[in-house]
Amino acid sequence: MNRFKTALLLILLSVLLVGTGSYLGGRQGAIFALVMAAAINFVSYWWSDKIVLRMYRAREVSEAEYSELYNVVMGLAQSASIPMPRVYVIPTDSPNAFATGRNPQHAAVAVTEGILRILNRRELTGVLGHELSHVLHRDILIGSVAATIAGAISWMGSMFRWGAIFGGSGDSNNRGGNVIFALVVSMVVSLAAMLIQLAISRTREYGADEGGAKLTHDPEALASALEKLEASRQVAPMADVNPATAHMFIVNPLSGRGLQRLFSTHPSTEERVQRLRAMQQG
Repeated sequence: MNRFKTALLLILLSVLLVGTGSYLGGRQGAIFALVMAAAINFVSYWWSDKIVLRMYRAREVSEAEYSELYNVVMGLAQSASIPMPRVYVIPTDSPNAFATGRNPQHAAVAVTEGILRILNRRELTGVLGHELSHVLHRDILIGSVAATIAGAISWMGSMFRWGAIFGGSGDSNNRGGNVIFALVVSMVVSLAAMLIQLAISRTREYGADEGGAKLTHDPEALASALEKLEASRQVAPMADVNPATAHMFIVNPLSGRGLQRLFSTHPSTEERVQRLRAMQQG
């Protein structure tokens, strides 16, 4: 079901791209925006692992340094039939974790010092099962495709806004002659693209929860870990978080309530825990 939702959202995003390109910038505008967004995300896809690991000062560790962590990752990788990922530790007390890498052959798993302090081995296994599920299901690729399309739509919306402000709407049917109308249309399509991209991110989190629970055969372990992580996140939030990387972490490192949840990269922890415990009962 999660894969179906992801595919449906990607199709919807693609339709929005084609419609926006046709309405706002014509075929040439759509192609140009798509090429530019693809170039940016190509760089991100191939080198994002090195960029984000360096951003959070993650240090690669060996089995001798963190034997329990290393052995848990090794056991899960063997169960998933993927190569052993590189293992990193992030020097922060805020408990969190993420996986990165363009495919299982170039994967890395990073955990914070804080998560190693508050989780027992069973819960840590649940968290790392979630992260390896992201690797196994090529979620980095899915995220890159979604970002490429959403970026192209936002680019076109931006060009259309500036064109409207300076008198060139780019609309052959003259529907964009009204500057206010042009601004509203461009903002609406950009917002819609962002919301769909965030929905894809949330869907992949549900998918990784389910995949990780199946990999470890222990949904309750991940449910318990998520509860601890959510509670600890409120007490010790992560400092200097780049919002562009928030979707990578197992729990959202950014705080947000009310309307801000609409723009969250993660579903609510309560809903994730309920789904996992329903799997456990099933």
